[in-house]
Amino acid sequence: MNNKPQIGTHIYDLDTPCLIIELDKLEANMNYVSNFYATRSSKMRPHAKNHKTPAIAHMQINTGGTVGGVCASKVSEAEVMVNNGIKSVLITSEIVDSLKISRMTSLAKRAEINVAIDNLENAKSIDLIANTFGVQIGLIIEIETGMGRCGVQNPNEALDLAHGLKQLKNVSLNGLMSHQTISGEPDLETRHTEAKKIIDKVITTKNLLESEGYALPIISTGETWSYDVAADIDGVTEIQGGSYLLMETDYAYMTEFEQVCKVIGTVTSKPDSSSAIINIGLKHISSLRGVPTIEQHEDIQVINMTTSNSTLSIPDGSKIKVGDQLAFIPSQQDAMVSRWNEFIGIRGEFVESIWDIEARGCIS
Repeated sequence: MNNKPQIGTHIYDLDTPCLIIELDKLEANMNYVSNFYATRSSKMRPHAKNHKTPAIAHMQINTGGTVGGVCASKVSEAEVMVNNGIKSVLITSEIVDSLKISRMTSLAKRAEINVAIDNLENAKSIDLIANTFGVQIGLIIEIETGMGRCGVQNPNEALDLAHGLKQLKNVSLNGLMSHQTISGEPDLETRHTEAKKIIDKVITTKNLLESEGYALPIISTGETWSYDVAADIDGVTEIQGGSYLLMETDYAYMTEFEQVCKVIGTVTSKPDSSSAIINIGLKHISSLRGVPTIEQHEDIQVINMTTSNSTLSIPDGSKIKVGDQLAFIPSQQDAMVSRWNEFIGIRGEFVESIWDIEARGCIS
């Protein structure tokens, strides 16, 4: 979007399609997290990949309930965050390319940098390059907990890796981390059961390494779906929550959080009484986990999406007409956010703020 609206513009006067966030709801989600973690020793380390916006990251940190820093999935995301004053970043992907390692280690001159690892050769490369920069990099051993991605497979592998790190001078073993997922719309009991079962592997690994004399100040695990369970597991120090902030249909069962972001579009055609065309397509919103839903219109369905438009099925007798605005709720937020240059912040019905999505396109 090249034509940014003026502060004070009414929502119905926005040039559509546009990506908006409702500021009251954004603040409510931040405040919920702040209050939840206020009396707990564990804290949230919010994932910047979900919003990609330093202004929002600072709001999360300032509101409270966090470790005072963020997660980033790529070096390029970490660069944006550090360049905008974020002082602590955990890069949750393994960084193995020498140029990327150089970029990462240069950030350690201005911020605390920790990064996920799962093999010794990678750690040696980081140590060598960190030495040339004269910095220390924190290493977080990733534990594979069922997603079939990166991470050591069992506690003994983690212990062997920890032993190998002892010879290195410009890196330090700072902790453990894991990713996990859950399918469907689990109830509270299911979330608790599954989260505890998965995270137990991390705690078992922690206990083994600590019995061998390793200090592990960071145990970073949990997701939005397990933010509450992980927080009360003894030994967990931080939770990598991301989706809770902006929300998406995939997490609609997490009713303590409000839907914040949406794409506003305009109905451009009504070919017949049972269909309509809206100017929102795949370049505006992702269908990665299914088509979006329509806010306050459960009877309207997205039946086809092209690059720039979508076809809607509408019930007979619907009052939807050409020129009406509708709001698409994303099925998956990060893939949607990466399509936009800015968030338009709405308070009530008026534009209050515009934030550049500075880490958009940070894929390396």
